[in-house]
Amino acid sequence: MATVLKDEIRSESLDKALSERYLAYALSTITQRALPDARDGLKPVHRRILWAMRLLGLNPQAGFKKCARVVGDAMGKFHPHGESAIYDALVRLAQEFAVRYPLVEGQGNFGNIDGDNAAAMRYTESRLTEAAQALLEGLDEDAVDFRTTYSGEDEEPVVLPAAFPNLLANGASGIAVGMATSISPHNLGELCAALIALIENPNTRDATLLKFVKGPDFPTGGVIVDDRDTIAEAYRTGRGSFRVRARWSKEEGARGTYIIVVDQMPYQVQKAKLIENIAELIEAKKLPLLEDVRDESAEDVRLVLVPKSRTVEPELLMEQLFRQTDLETRIGLNMNVLDGGLIPRVMSLKDTLQAFINHRREVLERRSAHRLRKIANRLEVLEGYLAVYLNLDKVIKIIRTEEEPKSKLMKAFGLNENQAEAILNMRLRSLRRLEEMEIRNEHAALSKEQKDLKKMLSSEKLKSERLIEDVKAIDAKFGLKTELGKRRTQFSEAPAIAEEVAAIEAYVEKEPITVVCSDKGWIRAFKGHLEEDDSIKYREGDRRRFWLHAETTDRLMIFATDGRFFTLECAKLPGGRGLGEAIRAFVDLSPETDLVEAFPHKDGRKLLLASTSGHGFITNEDEAVAMTRSGKRVMNLPAGVEAKVCAFVEGDTVAVVGENRKLLLFPVSEVPEMARGRGVILQRYKDGHLEDATVFDWSQGLRDENNRVWPSAELKDWRGARAQAGRIVPRGWPRSGRFA
Repeated sequence: MATVLKDEIRSESLDKALSERYLAYALSTITQRALPDARDGLKPVHRRILWAMRLLGLNPQAGFKKCARVVGDAMGKFHPHGESAIYDALVRLAQEFAVRYPLVEGQGNFGNIDGDNAAAMRYTESRLTEAAQALLEGLDEDAVDFRTTYSGEDEEPVVLPAAFPNLLANGASGIAVGMATSISPHNLGELCAALIALIENPNTRDATLLKFVKGPDFPTGGVIVDDRDTIAEAYRTGRGSFRVRARWSKEEGARGTYIIVVDQMPYQVQKAKLIENIAELIEAKKLPLLEDVRDESAEDVRLVLVPKSRTVEPELLMEQLFRQTDLETRIGLNMNVLDGGLIPRVMSLKDTLQAFINHRREVLERRSAHRLRKIANRLEVLEGYLAVYLNLDKVIKIIRTEEEPKSKLMKAFGLNENQAEAILNMRLRSLRRLEEMEIRNEHAALSKEQKDLKKMLSSEKLKSERLIEDVKAIDAKFGLKTELGKRRTQFSEAPAIAEEVAAIEAYVEKEPITVVCSDKGWIRAFKGHLEEDDSIKYREGDRRRFWLHAETTDRLMIFATDGRFFTLECAKLPGGRGLGEAIRAFVDLSPETDLVEAFPHKDGRKLLLASTSGHGFITNEDEAVAMTRSGKRVMNLPAGVEAKVCAFVEGDTVAVVGENRKLLLFPVSEVPEMARGRGVILQRYKDGHLEDATVFDWSQGLRDENNRVWPSAELKDWRGARAQAGRIVPRGWPRSGRFA
């Protein structure tokens, strides 16, 4: 690399500089933060926490120490990141609801399934668990490589020896740059059985491994409702997902009543937020079969669901809850890990197990080689001791008389420096006859162990047998026969009642409501049929536009100035506690478009539609119901023309009044009925536009905006034919010119 002189400035393209630096950042994130190592299943932060705790002597038999001490050591010596990130990682390793086999035993408040945070690190204490000890076992025996820390003052292990497959047993999750990982926890007993099968036969197929590994085993339990083929495909490809439901049971009450008790939650679902969500759905009438929800949890989860009545089928109620709440979640599987600690790739179930076996085989070879070196050194010393016992008097004489006894001993008995040093360091009590026998027994035992180790290292079969022994030892300690290792997550099939549930979800309890829409388009619904009054508040500068009595089962029809109809479910309108929500949040209404009319839908009703140009027609209300946010165009309007009127056809006569205050009355039979179009001319204008139109019964008279009824006898002069200009309104007509 070229030497950079002080204060030297080099020109470099921004594109190249950014790409190189971002690539370095991305690689750092992938390998040093987000993705776990396939061998020990740990990210660097977790590995460094366990290593720091080991150096502090926090083994399972030792006392607890403050988490602040652990975090401080981990940050100051090994992990140059924020203390909160380190403490959060430590807390997760101690949470029994987050990891299947906790690696840290906590004392104090370490959070709970409700989502409450752990106490500050100055209050909590921790130490390692037996599972963590199994991961660390062999670090003093040259089992793995070490590297210098970021400060260059200490060393840390590159990977842990990992006596059990932590990657699959405890799972992992993380998001890097351009890639992510999500691995569910599994049962260690099942993993051990699969490992033994794979060690015995490396060509074992994925399908065979699935006879042992049935699926994830979450720390919070639950029920997996995916079929076996879906699970098998996920494990074969390393990508997929699992549908996990809460476990529930029915508890009988008095007089045929019952409650439903949820005692196991889906993985990573916060109970408090779930209860809040269910309560909101009950309030919004979206769970018609559920009366109440309450939390009776103590140390164990106990979520009580109260049905509306004893006639409600519990299966239907739970299926509806599974569809609308986090009582059912989908947990992703993306086994993207660092192969060999360097290369990120997506592995199958077999690949991850094989990576662990390869790692354990390497650890076995390194520990055995280390043990052989120790044995050789010890045998060397023992052979020197034996030489002493054969010539004890001569050795004592040399030590007493010679100024340099070490060199004399080496020359007299053919000893090397280590043997001579060991002899000179012997205590007098070691010269007993009993001690000589113990040395000879130790020499024989070590010689046999040396022979066995050399034989094992030269035989792949013997290595495999030793690996199987190690796996069986872990299985005996944490497997299915132990309290910790019992399977918690069960398997089941979802009941085939989707149609019934859909019908229930479509059901809305019929209740009276009052729909209020302001002049600026803010809509809300109040319970009950309220009379119009000034107690209802609006936003500043806004006022009442529509005040409608409806039912929760109704559909609200909205006609806009661009000729489109929109349809809203009254049950889904926002409540009346606040100032409402913008109607544009429910429909795609452009800013320049205003509302013409709003009313509850009625099957078979006829509507008179009219535009500012004086054109109009009659349409069937059923044809105007819109099924999408974008609405349904019913009236075609040329540029510069807007829809002006939407009136119910309840009578035999059409009344039209223009901006020029001319009134025209003609039979409704002259107006054609159309599903869509521009319509025919209702009233002709030289200038100005249509102001209002309505349909009334000639025998009952015409009502104006001031609620004055004009008898038909007084309106004879205004009767004519469609498309005429009409006559000036009679004296006393409202200034606005509009009808009631």
